Amino acid sequence: MEVPAINLKAIVLVHWILTVWGCMAWLPPSYAWGNFSVLAVGVWAIAQRDSIDAVLMFLIGIAATILTDIIHCGIYYPPEEAISERNRDTFRFSAGMAILNLLLKPVSCFFVYQMYKERGGDYNVNFAGFPSVTRTRDAYQSIDQQDQSSSPANSFNQAEANKPGPTHSY
Repeated sequence: MEVPAINLKAIVLVHWILTVWGCMAWLPPSYAWGNFSVLAVGVWAIAQRDSIDAVLMFLIGIAATILTDIIHCGIYYPPEEAISERNRDTFRFSAGMAILNLLLKPVSCFFVYQMYKERGGDYNVNFAGFPSVTRTRDAYQSIDQQDQSSSPANSFNQAEANKPGPTHSY
C-alpha cells in the first residue's frame, strides 16, 4: 500500500503552531521546552535532506513527547472552579490546541516513519500482531567465509611459503 508523502515542513509547522497555542494559558515551561526541542530536531531533519539519523531522532522525539504531553495534561489540567471567568475562553482554546497537538502526533509519527524508510532507514516495524523491531541484514556481507583462491595477496604468500630457500641457522 503506497502512502502519500506529506512534507516534513508541514508536519513541523503544524506542531509548532499547535505547541505555541497550547502553551498560551496553562501548560508549564517543561511542555514548551520538550516540544520545541523535538521541533528543532525536525528543523535539522528538514535542513539535511539525506540524513537518516535526523529523521529517526525526530521520530523518537515525537513518540516520547506523546507520553510527556499526556503526563503534562493530566497533572496540570486545572479544575473548573480554578479558572477565572475572564480567562475561561483562553484556557479552552489553549487546552483544545494542546489536545489537538497530542492527537495529531501518532499520525505524524506514521508519516515521519514513512520518510525514514524513503531515506533508506532499515528498521522494520511489524504492525500485525505483536510489535517487533528488526533490522534487515540483507545488505551485510559475511566475513566468516572468505574465498581464499581469489585473494592475490594470499596466493603470493602461499607461493613464497612453498619456494625452497636457504635455511638460516642462528
